[in-house]
Amino acid sequence: MQTSKSSRDRLIFALDLGEEIDDAVRWTGLLKDHVGMFKVGKEAFTRFGPDIVSKIQESGGKVFLDLKFHDIPNTVARASRAAVKLGVSMFNIHALGGREMMERAVDAAKTTAQSLGTPPPVLLAVTVLTSLNNADIKGMGFGCTTGELALKLAVSARDAGVAGVVASPQDVIPIKQACGKDFVIVTPGIRTDDTVTGDDQKRILTPRDAIAAGADYLVVGRPIRLAGDPVAAADSITEDISKGLR
Repeated sequence: MQTSKSSRDRLIFALDLGEEIDDAVRWTGLLKDHVGMFKVGKEAFTRFGPDIVSKIQESGGKVFLDLKFHDIPNTVARASRAAVKLGVSMFNIHALGGREMMERAVDAAKTTAQSLGTPPPVLLAVTVLTSLNNADIKGMGFGCTTGELALKLAVSARDAGVAGVVASPQDVIPIKQACGKDFVIVTPGIRTDDTVTGDDQKRILTPRDAIAAGADYLVVGRPIRLAGDPVAAADSITEDISKGLR
């Protein structure tokens, strides 16, 4: 586990919001001293393009580029090179793309970072979305549970040289046991005790429980964004992370 990181460093805010890029940037200014990283996903990147990454970095924030690259190996390798050139701290691919795709992404990220003289970003492989449960997986034709599939994909990612995975907090313990304590796990599906209206997350845990299970980073969006005081909500989650670490 990333024991040298502070509780705040482990909190990633999902920055998929705003009709204008300035709306998103204001959230960076508001939360940059209260979270460790900002997640830019498909919504924000499609709306604002690479400019959103640059503006977050100019505001002093680090970026987790959450585009889940999933394509033929050559395409994903080229996308990985582009992500490294953006200067992001973390980005992801999809483990279902297969061993060769993941290996090509790992190699592309490392060689591009070396050519730039910069540390490579943390490369993650997405396992099973936290909006899916066992019934959903069965309906897609898989003959296993979400946990079993997540574990298989995590082991495949580790064998391909990927640094870690994005996985449900409920899958953290078996993945750590199989892949080792230094295998990075980023967990979405984090919820506080408050109910999020229209929530589509199905496999969730509290921040404290997810960290105690062994998660390295937590991705939190709506529990902070919809709070009456987002800064206080972020600080409360950081405190829960501290309790989980203890």
